Amino acid sequence: MNRTQALTGQVVAITGGARGIGREIAAKFSAAGAKVAIGDIDLHAAQETAAELRAHASRLDVTDQDCLNAFLADVTRELGTIDIFVSNAGLMWVGPFAQEPDSAARAQLEVNLLGVINGIKAVAPGMLARGRGHLITVASAGAILPTPGEATYAATKHGVLGYLKAIRAELRGTGVLVTAIMPGVVDTALAAGTSSGAARRLTPAEVARSVVKAAARPRFELTVPGFIGPAVTVANLLPIAIRDRLFGAMVPNQLLARKNQRQDYEASFTAPEW
Repeated sequence: MNRTQALTGQVVAITGGARGIGREIAAKFSAAGAKVAIGDIDLHAAQETAAELRAHASRLDVTDQDCLNAFLADVTRELGTIDIFVSNAGLMWVGPFAQEPDSAARAQLEVNLLGVINGIKAVAPGMLARGRGHLITVASAGAILPTPGEATYAATKHGVLGYLKAIRAELRGTGVLVTAIMPGVVDTALAAGTSSGAARRLTPAEVARSVVKAAARPRFELTVPGFIGPAVTVANLLPIAIRDRLFGAMVPNQLLARKNQRQDYEASFTAPEW
């Protein structure tokens, strides 16, 4: 049996699922026969995507625990108990760290890091009670790479990877699996006006394929493209001066690449209310 056939009938809940990577993840799981629930802070966009994919849509703010609990209850009521929970919602501000607005730093920490923690804490107890489930988080290659111009974003993704390592150790032997997906630069609004460095820019569909692949054939860490993981492992064995030169050649310096088309995107989460 094709491994993806094992996903038929599985209930998959996706945060930040209305657009970009999240939308493609929803599409790929739906194509594999899963029952898909899309959660997004933009309910209208989530409903539009869900209508196209024959999925379920709910409003979801990952920074609000009550909203998360309501989302999970809605998904369970409409589709059944959640088998796979994909944490995908994220934000990124780009620029010199000393010039980053406090609101941008706070928003990234609340969505990228606390949003993942909130979601996992809400959904994992049910999985533990059933003795099965899969927690998949779309992190970033920024979790293992030095990324000039993305200091707070990188901090959130390093934090996510550390959190996933710790809960994986706690969950070992329970039947609940943990996966960290770490893509390079992806062609989405989040990465508009940035460079992809030595690697080519990925499509959302490529990342989504990796997520579905990890669901069908579980593993803990998966970088996209695959060479990033081994390259970082080797680089970290080298003297720091050589390592710095290697990472300087591989990793994009977003301080040099940043373009003005990010202004509208970043304005959406740098407002004073954050």
